[in-house]
Amino acid sequence: MPARPSASRRTVLRGAAVAPAAGLGLAACSAPGDPAGANPTTPVDLGAENEVAKGGARLYRDRNVVVSRDAGGELKAYSTVCTHAGCVINKLQGTTLVCPCHGSEFDAVTGKVLRAPATEPLGEVPVRASKGRIIAGPGA
Repeated sequence: MPARPSASRRTVLRGAAVAPAAGLGLAACSAPGDPAGANPTTPVDLGAENEVAKGGARLYRDRNVVVSRDAGGELKAYSTVCTHAGCVINKLQGTTLVCPCHGSEFDAVTGKVLRAPATEPLGEVPVRASKGRIIAGPGA
Protein backbone atom coordinates (compact mmCIF):
# COMPACT_ATOMS: atom_id res chain seq x y z
CA MET A 1 0.00 0.00 0.00
CA PRO A 2 1.50 3.39 -0.95
CA ALA A 3 2.31 5.85 1.83
CA ARG A 4 -0.17 8.66 2.32
CA PRO A 5 1.24 12.16 2.09
CA SER A 6 0.93 14.14 5.33
CA ALA A 7 -1.28 17.21 5.39
CA SER A 8 0.43 20.46 4.60
CA ARG A 9 0.28 23.41 6.98
CA ARG A 10 -2.01 25.18 4.51
CA THR A 11 -4.45 22.22 4.47
CA VAL A 12 -4.59 22.12 8.26
CA LEU A 13 -5.16 25.88 8.51
CA ARG A 14 -7.89 25.76 5.86
CA GLY A 15 -9.64 23.00 7.80
CA ALA A 16 -9.42 25.02 11.02
CA ALA A 17 -11.00 28.01 9.29
CA VAL A 18 -13.84 25.96 7.79
CA ALA A 19 -14.65 23.85 10.87
CA PRO A 20 -16.28 26.62 12.96
CA ALA A 21 -18.48 27.66 10.06
CA ALA A 22 -19.61 24.06 9.75
CA GLY A 23 -20.30 23.85 13.47
CA LEU A 24 -17.27 21.63 14.05
CA GLY A 25 -15.04 24.04 15.98
CA LEU A 26 -13.78 23.46 19.45
CA ALA A 27 -15.97 25.52 21.70
CA ALA A 28 -14.46 27.81 24.27
CA CYS A 29 -18.01 28.84 25.06
CA SER A 30 -20.97 26.80 26.19
CA ALA A 31 -24.29 26.93 24.42
CA PRO A 32 -26.46 29.85 25.55
CA GLY A 33 -28.44 28.96 28.64
CA ASP A 34 -26.55 25.70 29.11
CA PRO A 35 -23.24 26.33 30.86
CA ALA A 36 -22.64 23.88 33.70
CA GLY A 37 -22.86 25.55 37.08
CA ALA A 38 -23.81 28.85 35.49
CA ASN A 39 -25.96 30.10 38.35
CA PRO A 40 -26.51 29.18 41.96
CA THR A 41 -29.16 26.44 42.25
CA THR A 42 -29.57 26.95 45.98
CA PRO A 43 -29.11 30.06 48.13
CA VAL A 44 -25.39 30.89 48.32
CA ASP A 45 -23.60 33.17 50.79
CA LEU A 46 -21.43 35.41 48.60
CA GLY A 47 -19.82 37.44 51.35
CA ALA A 48 -20.20 40.51 53.51
CA GLU A 49 -22.91 42.96 52.50
CA ASN A 50 -20.47 45.88 52.75
CA GLU A 51 -18.39 44.40 49.89
CA VAL A 52 -20.75 46.10 47.42
CA ALA A 53 -20.83 49.89 47.78
CA LYS A 54 -23.71 52.11 46.66
CA GLY A 55 -23.30 52.75 42.95
CA GLY A 56 -20.80 49.91 42.67
CA ALA A 57 -20.62 46.25 41.71
CA ARG A 58 -18.64 43.17 42.62
CA LEU A 59 -17.93 40.15 40.45
CA TYR A 60 -18.11 36.74 42.13
CA ARG A 61 -16.25 34.67 39.51
CA ASP A 62 -16.52 31.39 41.41
CA ARG A 63 -20.34 31.70 41.40
CA ASN A 64 -20.81 33.28 37.93
CA VAL A 65 -22.70 36.18 39.51
CA VAL A 66 -22.24 39.93 39.65
CA VAL A 67 -23.89 41.88 42.46
CA SER A 68 -24.51 45.61 42.26
CA ARG A 69 -26.04 48.20 44.53
CA ASP A 70 -27.87 51.16 43.04
CA ALA A 71 -27.72 54.70 44.46
CA GLY A 72 -30.72 53.91 46.70
CA GLY A 73 -28.93 50.90 48.22
CA GLU A 74 -30.95 48.15 46.51
CA LEU A 75 -29.00 45.01 45.63
CA LYS A 76 -29.33 43.43 42.18
CA ALA A 77 -27.60 40.31 40.90
CA TYR A 78 -27.12 38.97 37.39
CA SER A 79 -25.67 35.86 35.84
CA THR A 80 -22.25 36.46 34.31
CA VAL A 81 -22.94 34.05 31.47
CA CYS A 82 -22.95 36.11 28.27
CA THR A 83 -26.23 35.93 26.40
CA HIS A 84 -24.43 35.98 23.05
CA ALA A 85 -22.48 32.71 23.10
CA GLY A 86 -22.61 31.47 26.68
CA CYS A 87 -19.09 32.50 27.64
CA VAL A 88 -18.50 33.25 31.30
CA ILE A 89 -17.72 36.92 31.83
CA ASN A 90 -14.65 37.37 33.99
CA LYS A 91 -13.96 41.10 33.80
CA LEU A 92 -15.64 43.99 35.59
CA GLN A 93 -14.56 47.56 34.85
CA GLY A 94 -16.39 49.87 37.26
CA THR A 95 -19.96 48.69 36.66
CA THR A 96 -19.36 47.38 33.13
CA LEU A 97 -18.99 43.64 32.52
CA VAL A 98 -16.82 42.72 29.53
CA CYS A 99 -17.13 39.32 27.86
CA PRO A 100 -13.74 37.83 26.98
CA CYS A 101 -15.00 35.90 23.96
CA HIS A 102 -16.49 38.48 21.61
CA GLY A 103 -16.38 41.79 23.52
CA SER A 104 -20.02 42.16 24.50
CA GLU A 105 -20.48 44.60 27.37
CA PHE A 106 -23.23 44.71 29.99
CA ASP A 107 -24.29 47.14 32.71
CA ALA A 108 -23.83 45.34 36.05
CA VAL A 109 -26.52 47.54 37.68
CA THR A 110 -29.28 46.82 35.13
CA GLY A 111 -28.06 43.75 33.23
CA LYS A 112 -28.65 45.62 29.96
CA VAL A 113 -26.44 45.23 26.90
CA LEU A 114 -24.07 48.15 26.40
CA ARG A 115 -22.16 46.74 23.42
CA ALA A 116 -22.96 44.04 20.85
CA PRO A 117 -22.72 41.33 19.65
CA ALA A 118 -24.99 40.34 22.56
CA THR A 119 -28.57 41.58 22.12
CA GLU A 120 -30.26 40.10 25.20
CA PRO A 121 -29.74 41.36 28.77
CA LEU A 122 -28.11 39.22 31.44
CA GLY A 123 -30.37 36.91 33.42
CA GLU A 124 -31.34 38.27 36.83
CA VAL A 125 -30.48 36.19 39.89
CA PRO A 126 -32.48 36.58 43.12
CA VAL A 127 -30.40 38.33 45.81
CA ARG A 128 -30.94 39.67 49.32
CA ALA A 129 -29.02 40.86 52.34
CA SER A 130 -29.40 38.81 55.51
CA LYS A 131 -27.55 39.41 58.79
CA GLY A 132 -24.89 41.47 57.00
CA ARG A 133 -24.31 38.85 54.28
CA ILE A 134 -25.20 38.78 50.57
CA ILE A 135 -27.28 35.73 49.67
CA ALA A 136 -27.93 34.90 45.99
CA GLY A 137 -29.84 32.17 44.21
CA PRO A 138 -33.31 30.62 44.37
CA GLY A 139 -35.11 31.45 47.59
CA ALA A 140 -32.88 34.46 48.23
